[in-house]
Amino acid sequence: MGISTVGVIGLGYIGLPTAAILAANGVAVTGVDVSPTTVTAVNRGEVPFVEPDLAGYVAEGVSSGKLRAVAAPEPADAYIVAVPTPFMADHKPDLSYIRSAAEALAPTLRGGELVILESTSPPGTTRRMADWILAERPDLSLDGSDGRPVIYVAHCPERVLPGRVMVELVTNDRIVGGITPEAAKQARDLYQVFCQGEILLTDAVTAETAKLVENSFRDVNIAFANELSLVADRLDIDVWELIRLANHHPRVNILQPGPGVGGHCIAVDPWFIVDAAPEEARLIRTAREVNDSKPRWVLHKVLDAVAGIEAPVVAAYGLAFKPNIDDLRESPAVGIVRELARTFPHTTVLAVEPHIDELPAELAELPNVRLVDAEEALASADVHTLLVDHAAFRAVVGRLVAKNVIDTRGMTAGAR
Repeated sequence: MGISTVGVIGLGYIGLPTAAILAANGVAVTGVDVSPTTVTAVNRGEVPFVEPDLAGYVAEGVSSGKLRAVAAPEPADAYIVAVPTPFMADHKPDLSYIRSAAEALAPTLRGGELVILESTSPPGTTRRMADWILAERPDLSLDGSDGRPVIYVAHCPERVLPGRVMVELVTNDRIVGGITPEAAKQARDLYQVFCQGEILLTDAVTAETAKLVENSFRDVNIAFANELSLVADRLDIDVWELIRLANHHPRVNILQPGPGVGGHCIAVDPWFIVDAAPEEARLIRTAREVNDSKPRWVLHKVLDAVAGIEAPVVAAYGLAFKPNIDDLRESPAVGIVRELARTFPHTTVLAVEPHIDELPAELAELPNVRLVDAEEALASADVHTLLVDHAAFRAVVGRLVAKNVIDTRGMTAGAR
């Protein structure tokens, strides 16, 4: 089946880059999003978030007529579903966005279409998406039984790094898992339009679990470093020196600790494995608990540092979940600032985040949180908390050494 038109459902951090790269390779793409603001922005050739190189792709796609945005799915040869998959308060996965997308695209199907789930998902979600589609369209099938027209359903998890999405979409290897072998082959053919990496075929459940395993592996290793920082603090040891020395062993490569783990992948995906196999995933659960508890440990460090100051001013350097981007999703830094400002309203928190122009809503509503530049923070704060190792902060690290600093990233370790 030749694919000349694709509908991408969800124009977020993964959906919009995928739509733009397909359009750049000659595919007519209709991007679907429930946000009128996003639809309007894309149709103007604009990007509603920061991602290097993406703006040029979107502008070119719109101007060439290969990319446009709409509010509801339209008929296409293939669909890529790239909607959020958060978890709920009890760490159970929330699949409502996927279900809504499946029910929205079902009426457009005629038979013969390829439907790919890109959203990172718990094992079995791709099949559930297919079942939701078939519940709306019982005249279709996954295997042609009873002579009904076939739809081909597959899973292809994204594996890109924010800040490098437009590069890694092209260069990274991809895993494609089909509900049927034919679905996997058709999905492979679509990704070969732009993907220069190896495309590895498997079944849908294995593809879903592979993405979760990749991020759980990273989470466990980060948890070791974060737990080591707690041990080092108890023993009054410099954790950065400890790790540097230990890493001289030829088979040891300990990661760097931080204030917690954020982002839309590592902070979320391991819980999907825990939910799928709660009795077996003991180490994965413990790693998540270690990393989720680290922000509270940092918060207590801040409170100890301001003890005795009547109306303390705390500078928080960085709000993003990782360096040099504007992405605040699941950011431990945001959580630390929010809890400090909420719990201790007499404390003024100066947030320094050079990659955003305004505070996120959850912080903007707090009267004792302000977004400032580094110079104001350096001049005004009683305590300085380094939460994200943005490159922009390297210029001020030397001036922080003599101040009351809580460095969760080790930026001042080499400046002492």
